[in-house]
Amino acid sequence: MKIKTLYLVWAFIVLIISHGCKTKDNNTNSIEGKVEALLSEMTIEEKIGQMNQYNGFWDVTGPAPSGGDAKMKYEHIKKGWVGSMLNVRGAKQVREIQKLAVEGSRLGIPILFGLDVIHGYKTIAPIPLAEAASWDLKAIKKSARTAAIEASAIGINWTFAPMVDVSRDARWGRVMEGSGEDPYLGAKIGIARIKGFQGKDLSAPNTIAACAKHFAGYGFAEAGRDYNTVDIGTSTLYNIILPPFKAAVENNVKTIMNSFNILNGIPSTGNASLMRDILKDEWGFKGFVISDWASIAEMTQHGFSKDLKDAAEVAVKAGCDMDMESYGYIKYLAELVKAGKVDEKLIDDAARRILRVKFELGLFDDPYKYCNEEREKELIYHKDHMEAALDMARKSIVLLKNEKQLLPLKKNQKKIAVIGALAADKNSPLGSWRIGSDDNTAVSVIEGLKNHKVSFSYAKGANLVIEQPTFTTVVKINKTDKSGFPEAVKLAQSSEVVIMVLGEHGFQTGEGRSRTDLGLPGVQQELLEAVYKVNRNIVLVLMNGRPLTITWADEHIPAIVEAWQLGTQTGNAVAQVLFGDYNPSGKLTMSFPRSVGQVPIYYNHYSTGRGNNVEGNVFWSHYIDESNSPLYPFGYGLSYSKFDYSNLTIDDTDKNKIKVSVTVTNSSKTAGEEVTQLYIHDRTASVARPVKELKGFKKYRLAPDESKTITFELGPKELGFYNNNGKFIVEKGDFDVMVGSNSQSGLKGEFTL
Repeated sequence: MKIKTLYLVWAFIVLIISHGCKTKDNNTNSIEGKVEALLSEMTIEEKIGQMNQYNGFWDVTGPAPSGGDAKMKYEHIKKGWVGSMLNVRGAKQVREIQKLAVEGSRLGIPILFGLDVIHGYKTIAPIPLAEAASWDLKAIKKSARTAAIEASAIGINWTFAPMVDVSRDARWGRVMEGSGEDPYLGAKIGIARIKGFQGKDLSAPNTIAACAKHFAGYGFAEAGRDYNTVDIGTSTLYNIILPPFKAAVENNVKTIMNSFNILNGIPSTGNASLMRDILKDEWGFKGFVISDWASIAEMTQHGFSKDLKDAAEVAVKAGCDMDMESYGYIKYLAELVKAGKVDEKLIDDAARRILRVKFELGLFDDPYKYCNEEREKELIYHKDHMEAALDMARKSIVLLKNEKQLLPLKKNQKKIAVIGALAADKNSPLGSWRIGSDDNTAVSVIEGLKNHKVSFSYAKGANLVIEQPTFTTVVKINKTDKSGFPEAVKLAQSSEVVIMVLGEHGFQTGEGRSRTDLGLPGVQQELLEAVYKVNRNIVLVLMNGRPLTITWADEHIPAIVEAWQLGTQTGNAVAQVLFGDYNPSGKLTMSFPRSVGQVPIYYNHYSTGRGNNVEGNVFWSHYIDESNSPLYPFGYGLSYSKFDYSNLTIDDTDKNKIKVSVTVTNSSKTAGEEVTQLYIHDRTASVARPVKELKGFKKYRLAPDESKTITFELGPKELGFYNNNGKFIVEKGDFDVMVGSNSQSGLKGEFTL
């Protein structure tokens, strides 16, 4: 059937239904009316089909599948039993499968095409943890917008991002995919990414639906081991874990993804309290919930469901609307409905939510709107995207140490040595979770230095990996081969300054990449110490996807630059920062531990009953072999400028709008950007509050010798908290305020509410 004819038939069906059926919205011109009209025309199998997501299976350049699982999926699409596909990309590929659904099935309902577009599609931005270090919400939003433009050009209309999990444990590999340890900042960044992906008009051809994940608690996996158990109190749940998700819902995120973990003994995918009571009822979420990969089936492994059929029943009753690759819904839901074990109203609710998003995306108006091959050729690696990636990369860099102003290096600096395998690597800097990228497309540090006309000599020193890993393979680290050490040491000995590029491989972080040792992997620490013995004038450039334990480096190396995994424009961004073309302004969003034994470590901890060594004895909350404090705290980051704080004032005349102001002066001769942060402490509350909590921040630029008054307002939203029943309350009492450049230093004041 030709597509124009199909549209006429569809319009006629809607017209007939609108007159013959009683719906929740009789205006069939509205999305709700169209959804109800279509829903009333669907069979139970077709409704369940909308709740079914399959992984990609068919190369459209070849013949149709003739057998096995692929044949089954092919036939299910033609029957209208597939609501979504994932990992299908390319305008041509998506068009052919969409055509199969739209022109081959009874009702012609278009398919959603989802993909993990985490920090870019082809043009790769910094990993999300790095982007968060910019504290620049406009830049982060633009980064997501750029990713959406490229992804939509190759047929994708739905991304499984942003990850808004709060995590305090650097051992967990997926910290690279989030925004760090703070719920306030995490919520703000999550909102920026959602708005970047979804734009102002979701029906535009360059916007894609966002997905806030993982609901809920995934970032608190015990021991930092991925997929592991989560066991937390209600105060942590309501005040730390849930706020970024609530903010996502309030900002119209279209989808939510379940987490893999159990919470209070119940798998999140089968947790009705989370999905029905909190998400859908209390928060009024109108989008749909999707399981994570096979997380419905995995409830049997948790010991919560006896088999897949039981798991499907539990998940749909709990509020999981779409099944990602478990096959549970498509196999058993119709049978469960007919047996009276699952109310068909639950199926209707799930299908309704999914259809609503498809209508909002404009897929019923034009199911092929994301399948323009000319647009695909035009927009992939577009120069505007490259410029945005470079800007984001520069803003993500954090200057951790700069003794005697070693940085920025002089552009006429002679005898520069560059050492480290990562300096020449064009793949690792792309980071993890960059499924659509082309390998070896990052600008390496060596290339970046050459692009900036820097004269230098290079020695690898040692390989980081034994063989190049992929997204699905385990990284094999070089732990023994030091054969390149003599060359590197000799070069360092004859050089005036050494730039050492060390860290993790991009695939050492991400899903399934938990670590117990947070030091420099392999022989890199030995290489650093060997070079230090002959030349102490070292600039250490770190490339990593999580906080590392670099206590030795902090004690010995004069300049340390946290460069993360910065994506396509890595080398250019690093070169611009090292040589002063760009003044670093990044601030950490995760605390760097002194030792892995401190993990989890985070700034917004509780004081405990013995938080201080008042009596000078051993009986207080501490380690006998390490400080309690982090090596580098949350919010920390240096600049080539110097910012001085003065004149803290607090106006609490209006108890609903307390104003806090501070004067910040750039007392240097270098223009720069500062991130001023405001923290509060509720001294006494019905539920004990952390020692401090971030409740405001502003990023701005100051010229040399320029001063600026920065003002914050604190209202009930900032001063309240959730009690252990999930109720938001604001209590009277005394509050401490701190305003400064990081979570451990600033001007202090107080007020009474």
